Amino acid sequence: MTTNKDNTTTADTTTADATTANTATSNAQTDKARTDEARTVLVTGATGKTGRRVARLLEERGVRVRAGSRSGATRFDWEDADTWAPALAGADTAYVNYYPDLAAPGAVEAMKAFGELAAAHGVRRLTLLSGRGEPAAVGAEEALREAVGDAELAVVRASFFSQNFDEGLFAEGVAAGTIALPGGDTAEPFVDADDLAEVIVATLVEDGHAGLVHEVTGPRALTFAEIAAEIERASGRPVAYAPMSAGEFAGMLGGFGMPEEEAAWLADLFAMLLDGHNTPVTDGVKRVLGREPRDFSAYAARAFAQE
Repeated sequence: MTTNKDNTTTADTTTADATTANTATSNAQTDKARTDEARTVLVTGATGKTGRRVARLLEERGVRVRAGSRSGATRFDWEDADTWAPALAGADTAYVNYYPDLAAPGAVEAMKAFGELAAAHGVRRLTLLSGRGEPAAVGAEEALREAVGDAELAVVRASFFSQNFDEGLFAEGVAAGTIALPGGDTAEPFVDADDLAEVIVATLVEDGHAGLVHEVTGPRALTFAEIAAEIERASGRPVAYAPMSAGEFAGMLGGFGMPEEEAAWLADLFAMLLDGHNTPVTDGVKRVLGREPRDFSAYAARAFAQE
């Protein structure tokens, strides 16, 4: 009798504890949903590789998104500072995706001016996309950090995107069967833009990232010759890597119509980024998302699947 009574009491207690735990979990999820719904995020560069992914993921979480772009409903153009304040009005969070690059001339001044406007408009949390291993970009990071004052700022430094090969800078070359770059035999741990977007969203809507710098890469480093082989395998089309000097790369860009000064700057940037110092992989994706990053072969299979 006593044993049966004890068992009944234990079962009742366990049920009560489970009910309490389930209620607490449900309440926490409800509170989280309410927090997300109350947030308004300005996404700059909202039509770009990372911007559109970040905007979509935020919307899936019920977050209000102001999709800033040069041609969208919320007009935002890094080359037109008059568009910044209207885009910031009403936002409390911002994804800062500077164009053309944080290492570019004028980036420090732009980050200072944008940060001051963001602070004045009551933006309390920002995530800045930066380049991994770009010393010149650090000055722009610091300029934004100082300008926003006591607002929360997270910095995400990314390696080259895998998606550059099908929707970015290298796509035209891939389509023509040749990847021509000043990369030599250097290996780069390309990060999947979908992983990067998830990391960025986590820093925008979850606590605990203020003041942190997350370096994100893919799980392994590949040379451009290995990249070409992966794409060829996935697509069934011949794709080769053609290494070239920075000067030759600048000349090629000029042939495509890029201004000489801009072409020279971009060629020098690529040569610096691809000198080997960015080859080591990081655990940034796993630390933020709790899982391993997607491998380049998985990206290639999705992007270049044979029809």
